[in-house]
Amino acid sequence: MEIVWYGHSCFKLSERGKATIITDPFGEEIGYPLPKIKADVVTVSHDAPGHANIGLVKGFRRIIDRPGEYEIGGVFIAGVALHNLNVDPPKRNVAYLFEFDGVSVAHLGDLDHIPPQSTMEMFGSVNVALVPVGGGGGLNATEAVELISLLEPNIVIPMHFKTEQTPLDLEPLDRFLKEMGMSRVQQEQTFKISASSLPEQTQIVLMSIGS
Repeated sequence: MEIVWYGHSCFKLSERGKATIITDPFGEEIGYPLPKIKADVVTVSHDAPGHANIGLVKGFRRIIDRPGEYEIGGVFIAGVALHNLNVDPPKRNVAYLFEFDGVSVAHLGDLDHIPPQSTMEMFGSVNVALVPVGGGGGLNATEAVELISLLEPNIVIPMHFKTEQTPLDLEPLDRFLKEMGMSRVQQEQTFKISASSLPEQTQIVLMSIGS
């Protein structure tokens, strides 16, 4: 399967013969170039300009914006409520687990707290975790590292962090890499992964903006 990052929390997940997924499409106020993208399914973690610009995506046949289980175009999708009820007002956030052929991908949306272990166990085995790392409305670097230790994924792809392109008040990626104790990481524009190529120990993959 292939993963492409368009900025912030927006990814394209695709595999030949399967439904194409777009996660959390953003609006122009986020600062990244608005891509021309098509997909079969759009998932939305919560209703905010940086995560719910449905009009950005063309040709979709299904929007998923709530917890539940779905099977569309050969892809199994599970929406998991990771709401934060300890803030006022309570914060709604839906994370998604996508099951392609032998590869599971978890998109954690705008997660801003560490859920209990029992909640994280609902994800089962996660091969690729798309994790917010820059604070703001999501996990900061320290929290992201703690969350990764709970999930124990094969691959971590950071999202939702400060870059030169976005005016959002977020932490830069360097803080997360320092917390992880890594200075050299794999960099990709289109990340291709299969069940047979998964590393045994957790690796960080940095994505450059796709087109």
